[in-house]
Amino acid sequence: MLKKIKIFLKENYKFLLILLTIFVVFQVELPYKIYTPGGMVDLTDRVYVESGYSSSGKLGMAYVSMIRGSLPFLALSYILPDWDIVKVEDLTLENESLEERILADKISTQQSIDSAIIASYNLAGKNILVEKEVVHVTYIDPQSQSNLKLFDIVISIDGKKVKNTKELKELVTSYHEGDKLKIEVLRNGNLENCEATIYLVDGVPHIGIAMTVTYEYNEEPSANITMKSSESGPSGGLMMALSLYNSLVEEDITKGKKIIGTGTIDIDGNVGEIGGIRYKLIGAAKKNADLFLVPEANYEEAVNVKNEKGYDIRLVSVSNLTEAIESLKRL
Repeated sequence: MLKKIKIFLKENYKFLLILLTIFVVFQVELPYKIYTPGGMVDLTDRVYVESGYSSSGKLGMAYVSMIRGSLPFLALSYILPDWDIVKVEDLTLENESLEERILADKISTQQSIDSAIIASYNLAGKNILVEKEVVHVTYIDPQSQSNLKLFDIVISIDGKKVKNTKELKELVTSYHEGDKLKIEVLRNGNLENCEATIYLVDGVPHIGIAMTVTYEYNEEPSANITMKSSESGPSGGLMMALSLYNSLVEEDITKGKKIIGTGTIDIDGNVGEIGGIRYKLIGAAKKNADLFLVPEANYEEAVNVKNEKGYDIRLVSVSNLTEAIESLKRL
């Protein structure tokens, strides 16, 4: 048997070396990622509302595709016009790993789901009771003088509850450089007492953290939004809210159209700016969308891409959920 193996290797070593080289070339990943046009996540089977109304059209979240930075794909990016190379370090904040950014994005996804449910239920006049805000530490600046850790859950700062980033900024700016804040957090299920020292950036007090808020609530009728493990980030909030709203009210706002869009959302229904609008619009056009909903802050760039590509797709700029719904009702 050993003799046969040796003979086989001797006769086929060139072929085996080629296979090994191909395997290594595809498997070795350089510190780059490649952005490519995405597509549409059909929300028909992702958004569930108990006894909800059906839709004649489709509502979909636009997304950006990201390919690993192996040599063959990097080479292709120099040929294909809408494939763009980005450094991994540009995808993260300073002093943050890609794994930490992915986990932070997962928390942002949950925030967008919670906000979509709360905003759509309130606008549809349905029963929803927000019982608790959960404040997650999702970034710590290298300048921060604190013993906080990523993904701590903030209970209080100097004995005061902090519900969102706005309240955090208002609280922090009431202190002076060198002041120490006592911060109570939940870490791995245990209460911990931490500290953070105020420092100045351009004369403004900071403690050097960013927070993401998720919510605990009871809604009637019950709702559920399913996301795949590979999907993360807050940019699907607007379209999830529209899909929920369409299931909660009798009027079908899709009018049988394929509607793709993007945009963050908060619990008050405000729509926020997103990244990667170029790739999302290209993906929506390839999916033959009738309408593309875009945050007001991204509208100009979207118009430029539409004109550059010569797309026959209607763009609608929205700044809040109410505007988006009214635009669809006018279809």
